[in-house]
Amino acid sequence: MGFRKKNKSPPVLSHEFVIQNHADMVSCLAMVILLGLMFEVTAKFAIMFITVQYNVTQVLEGKKEPVNFYQYGPKDAATVVFYLLIAVILHALIQEYILDKMNRRLHLSKTKHSKFNESGQLAAFYLFSFAWGCSILTAAEFATNPTFLWEGYPHTHMGFQVKFFYICQIAYWLHALPELYFQKVRKEDIPRQLYYICLYVVHITGAYVLNLHRLGLVLLVPHYLVELLFHASRLFYFSDENKQKGFTLWALLFVIARLLTLTVSVLTFGFGLPRTDNQGFSLAEGNFNVLTIRMTCLAAICLTQAWMMWKFINFQLKKWREHSQNQGSKKKTTSPKSKPYKREPARGGATNGIVKSDDRTSPRARKAKAS
Repeated sequence: MGFRKKNKSPPVLSHEFVIQNHADMVSCLAMVILLGLMFEVTAKFAIMFITVQYNVTQVLEGKKEPVNFYQYGPKDAATVVFYLLIAVILHALIQEYILDKMNRRLHLSKTKHSKFNESGQLAAFYLFSFAWGCSILTAAEFATNPTFLWEGYPHTHMGFQVKFFYICQIAYWLHALPELYFQKVRKEDIPRQLYYICLYVVHITGAYVLNLHRLGLVLLVPHYLVELLFHASRLFYFSDENKQKGFTLWALLFVIARLLTLTVSVLTFGFGLPRTDNQGFSLAEGNFNVLTIRMTCLAAICLTQAWMMWKFINFQLKKWREHSQNQGSKKKTTSPKSKPYKREPARGGATNGIVKSDDRTSPRARKAKAS
């Protein structure tokens, strides 16, 4: 990990060296980009990495002062790269100063250690993104007028908060790909993490490029709330295995979130967008309101929700089987024990296999008496 002192330093540029010092290397690269702002020759290129591009000034009705909006373009890739570096640095800070200290106290196994780190990182990200998304939605009209999802499409103009939100979202999920190498994720966990990382990148980038950022934001906020609850519950479970009530609430909200996602998606692609006045396909205008693209987007969302429900059902069945097995083993261990067997005294005064005689004379005296 970066920011960590090691007694033995591995060879320079070896795999272990890069893994241990990747955060320091990325910090140096980010500092170079920031230093580029100090010189006129490089300032134009440095600004492209740091600030949000493609601003448009408009004067709205009823407002005297002009309002700044933003569009997307190729230069956004440079901004995504810079904030990808920032995400790597923040990832290392959270790992080093929070999660590693908690792991030392809990003494978890290797499997639980890996899952604890994953849930810790994702819980922090989901909490931040959920709060940020809610602050954006409170300023929108969705609560009082759900038709704002498709009215006036294409929504080529975004506010600063909306565009910066999407830039940070794409940067974070792209940074998760090299983190699989930096964090030494187990081989059996890599496919599972690759699946959801790629799904996030594809869906968020698709909403951003197709000017569906309003719909994407509405769908991300409740989804992030459900995922936050799951990973927070898993963190509490690792600290104390008796704390499992959070998983019950998560299971309920998970199903509700899936139904909400399907409902809003069908409402937008099936009823809202087909009835708007601006129909057609135009890259220059950012208009993608054609049947093929609408059905492709709706199919992608429906298939993703079906896949998530399938994984959810399998997860619940696995937990139910484990719970039933544990209950069966507990019943066997708590079954009443058989009472200890007590030997009855043998006939003729025998006790515990030893014959006792009332005659206190010796055997020789008894033989002489008999004769």
